[in-house]
Amino acid sequence: MLYQGSAFRLEMLANNILKVVFDLKDQSANVFNATALKELGETLEVIKKQNARGLLFTSGKPGGFVFGADVTEFLDHFKKSEPELISWIASINNIFNGYEDLPYPKVALVNGFALGGGCEIALTMDYRLASPKAAMGLPETKLGIIPGWGGTVRLPRLIGADHAIEWVTGAKHYKAEEALKFGAIDGIVEEAKLEEAGLKLLEKCLAGEMDWKARVQTKKSPLKLDKIESMMSFDGSKGFIAGIAGPNYPAPLKSVEAMQKASRLDRDGALKIEGETFAQCALTKTAECLVQVFLGDQYLKKVSKKITKDAQPTKFGAVLGAGIMGGGIAYQSASMGVGVLMKDIKTEQLDLGMNEASKIMLKEIERKKSSPEKMAKILASITPTLSYADFGHTQFVVEAVVENEKVKKAVLADVENNTSADTILASNTSTISITKLAEGLKRPDKFCGMHFFNPVHRMPLVEIIRGEKTSQDTIARAVNYANQMGKTPIVVNDCAGFLVNRILFPYFNGFIFLLEDGIDFQRIDKVMEKFGWPMGPAYLLDVVGIDTGFHASSIMAAAFPDRMGFKSKTILEVMYEQKRFGQKNNLGFYEYEMDKKGKSVKKVNPAVYEIIKPTIKRQIEITDEEIVLRMMLPMIIEASRCLEDKIVESPVEVDMGLLLGLGFPPFRAGALKYADSVGLKNLDEASKKFLEIGKLYELTPFMKSLAAENKTYY
Repeated sequence: MLYQGSAFRLEMLANNILKVVFDLKDQSANVFNATALKELGETLEVIKKQNARGLLFTSGKPGGFVFGADVTEFLDHFKKSEPELISWIASINNIFNGYEDLPYPKVALVNGFALGGGCEIALTMDYRLASPKAAMGLPETKLGIIPGWGGTVRLPRLIGADHAIEWVTGAKHYKAEEALKFGAIDGIVEEAKLEEAGLKLLEKCLAGEMDWKARVQTKKSPLKLDKIESMMSFDGSKGFIAGIAGPNYPAPLKSVEAMQKASRLDRDGALKIEGETFAQCALTKTAECLVQVFLGDQYLKKVSKKITKDAQPTKFGAVLGAGIMGGGIAYQSASMGVGVLMKDIKTEQLDLGMNEASKIMLKEIERKKSSPEKMAKILASITPTLSYADFGHTQFVVEAVVENEKVKKAVLADVENNTSADTILASNTSTISITKLAEGLKRPDKFCGMHFFNPVHRMPLVEIIRGEKTSQDTIARAVNYANQMGKTPIVVNDCAGFLVNRILFPYFNGFIFLLEDGIDFQRIDKVMEKFGWPMGPAYLLDVVGIDTGFHASSIMAAAFPDRMGFKSKTILEVMYEQKRFGQKNNLGFYEYEMDKKGKSVKKVNPAVYEIIKPTIKRQIEITDEEIVLRMMLPMIIEASRCLEDKIVESPVEVDMGLLLGLGFPPFRAGALKYADSVGLKNLDEASKKFLEIGKLYELTPFMKSLAAENKTYY
């Protein structure tokens, strides 16, 4: 063994072929953390002293190459100055260049995911052989940055500018077969035979059958594009990419600009451009927030793994209630391999539930993400029924009937009598207390909440709600079932609205107060969409359902009357009385009609202003910035209350709940992270201006203490 560290080992094989093995100690996957990067450099220094003829770069992790840089270290790097960041990037590129410049042929054996820095180290080699399960990609723009270790330099020189732009700005993973078509890899070999194939390839290079030196020269030279080709590739893509990414996500466009500037330079000059652009992106708030979102996602996975360590998986489940939600839950379970019974009391409701599942599948087939064969298999895994005859075999039952406490209690008691003592019962409720729903059950320890978001197949979040008597085993099995369905579960303690809706309704209330002050709902929608929300509050209420919003608002007002109650009739109540329920009956703040493609399109009927008029109490002048503050402050304050009340354990869970359940703008990373970026002192000052509106705008003592001590949630 020529070198042995905690991340790398170096050995000499027969015929003076060096083998570098990346095998990060005590980790299931390889990542370039500070230790690994240091050892990569140390390994290079040992390599330079050897009388070698060729080199293999491989992974010691079966089924995995390198997952890229250690993102947990990013936020510390982002605290550096721009010159410090550029210097850090340059020091790593010196090592990567050192491998590329070795005076003999080099082959990367990619046996799994080669992402980010993992893809970039593979690109420094002259050839890349991959296993059938391998995948390559440069996902950095998803984190608000660009590739910084040569990705924007080597990739366009290997696969062409157009393809490289697609790889870098799209931030996707490409399977081995796709990567081969692009020219990013040179062959696909079964994992067990990769080393043998790599050695044969090196021998061909040494025998003069392969021009490996030309490969190196191509990567070190300017791109072979004339002015017209360059303009078509780079300028032609900029407008399209800017339109898709939008103004809040600058990294994709910056990556194209970096590639364009570097296209006429040699490798070292191009890497300098890349390093400078990386540093500029890394120092943006967007990068900080998107990295925080990535870390938040990793945190939720770790929490789930810990909770479900000894949990029994669900092999067969059931759904009560075959409406849109019930059909969506049944589809999601069946699509992920867990068969379900779907029960209702009416045949036409069962038809509605099956139709919902069929509609989802047909859309998947239209998008070429599924097939008729898969559709038939999934639908066959959903068994519609009017009786409890087969419920004795179910391990997990999700109740998804109408959002009415009495109805839910009756249905839950009924199903409990028709299931085994070990069956878990869960209620898909958005606002009703789980502790209250458990009151009539014989086994309240086997009962919890399982709040799915609509549409079920698209929304990633499931809130797992713990009632007063819910056992830890029940929580573990519910979290496990959510994971089996491909969802992201967050465990929350019981309260009105739980986590997401409890925070959402103060936001809606801020909207209602703005309407009462004479502010146009269309203007509010535009301002909040510019802020980053996928849709403004009026449009969102239409999508949620104004009838649903009105009923839920009443529950929240009863639970938190001091800050969520209203002294007079609100616009929600008026709309409800006028039977303007939103998209479900095509009448809400907006009106809806189908276009030629069958898509619902919103339009404004001026008559809606006559409906709003009686609820207006005054006419004020207000800036867009004040609209944002008046909408966001109630949400931030309630988010803090949820943390203070231990509804969840951490700011990360609060913010990830809002991202996954509501579509909170990822580039702002959540309400509490946004509060940190604005500053608690600034929020405290803003709060004082709006206190006359109501307690909805009053900071908690905890928030005031953070402001006074200049502290943050993160």
